[in-house]
Amino acid sequence: MTVPGQPAKQGPRSLDPHLRRYAARTAGMTASEIRALFAVASRPEVVSLAGGMPHLAALPLESLSAEIGQLVASEGLVALQYGSAHGVPLLREQICDVMALEGINGHPDDVVVTVGSQMGLDMVTRIFCDPGDVVIAEGPSYVGALGSFTAYQTQVVHVAMDADGLVPSLLREALEACKRAGQRVKFLYTIPNFHNPAGVTLAVSRRAEILQICRTYGVLVVEDNPYGLLGFDGQTYPALRSMDPDNVVYLGSFSKTFAAGLRVGWVLAPHAVREKLVLAAESATLCPPTLNQMIVSRYLSTQDWKGQIKTYREAYRERRDAAVSALEQHMPQGSTWNIPDGGFYVWVTVPEGIDTKAMLPRAVTARVAYASGTGFYADGFGSRQLRISYCYPTPERIREGVRRLANVIEEEMQLAATFGATPGRQLSGPQTPSPDTA
Repeated sequence: MTVPGQPAKQGPRSLDPHLRRYAARTAGMTASEIRALFAVASRPEVVSLAGGMPHLAALPLESLSAEIGQLVASEGLVALQYGSAHGVPLLREQICDVMALEGINGHPDDVVVTVGSQMGLDMVTRIFCDPGDVVIAEGPSYVGALGSFTAYQTQVVHVAMDADGLVPSLLREALEACKRAGQRVKFLYTIPNFHNPAGVTLAVSRRAEILQICRTYGVLVVEDNPYGLLGFDGQTYPALRSMDPDNVVYLGSFSKTFAAGLRVGWVLAPHAVREKLVLAAESATLCPPTLNQMIVSRYLSTQDWKGQIKTYREAYRERRDAAVSALEQHMPQGSTWNIPDGGFYVWVTVPEGIDTKAMLPRAVTARVAYASGTGFYADGFGSRQLRISYCYPTPERIREGVRRLANVIEEEMQLAATFGATPGRQLSGPQTPSPDTA
């Protein structure tokens, strides 16, 4: 019998006394598959090719520390105080200058500063999606986006990519299929430049066509572009937002081009959407940290930030080359991979019969870590794929990590030849993001 005022007893097999209290939306939340291994994977003897952590050693830390000290000394009463959910006005103006490099003519009033672009993703999904709505996303797609979509109980429909990015004809087929099924598609989520995790870039010749397809079907476009300035040849591509300002919500971040730990990102939205984003930001955080925003603003005002981006590009190109050359040297026959023109990632397909999720604990035992492909799909696909992040380790460590990984794959191939292939396992839903899979 339940005593009034006391919680009901849980069954003897329940390990969580709050199990019955959780909202239905938590059912699809699953932890990052690396997170459970991260205590081991983060040891110095393990080469981690898993996380998309920027190469902060390239930053001018001495001059930055002096600028931050001066900022607190001269403007600390503002920097350490509450601020607006909209964001610091000067920083919003500077963000528009950054976006102009990719052809965007934005207005500071339409910029909402966020605690990283992950917060922007969450807010956009929250204000547009009801349970059961459909989000179209590339397959594979960013794990953090899939986690947000699942948290708001949307259905994710993947559209395949090729070497030139999202395939327009397949996007049209997916939207037509959703229309016939009576499903309500709210937006297309896309990472057009140096894709995470696939590493490919959407061909310029496809961009206008994809925007027109979305217009035809009444679908919003959410453009996530944290890597756009990190092309190895210095080339920038026209942002989707620059081509259709009224139907594109643009997500940006300083995590990849400055410092991830400051957690400063932004959303550039059509004017009518902007106000709802500000209200969503107020309910989530009240306001993003003013100090962090002012540090970024001071950095953009006093430092050669364009030169710093060039330094980053050169460092990542060297690491990309190390990863690709090691793959060519060590990977067994039947493996394939792309050669990215920018960004942080190589997307690898392993030989038939290998399950990269099942292999991961054995790889960590062999002192190498990666992100397995299943985490980047909402439907359980990707068991033959894995993502290599070359952004953080030194070139020497990358080469050694790929060598270890290739040895693990060859051992898996021998086991599969002896005992049969490991059956693929379906996930119940996408993973929630963590720094090791970002």
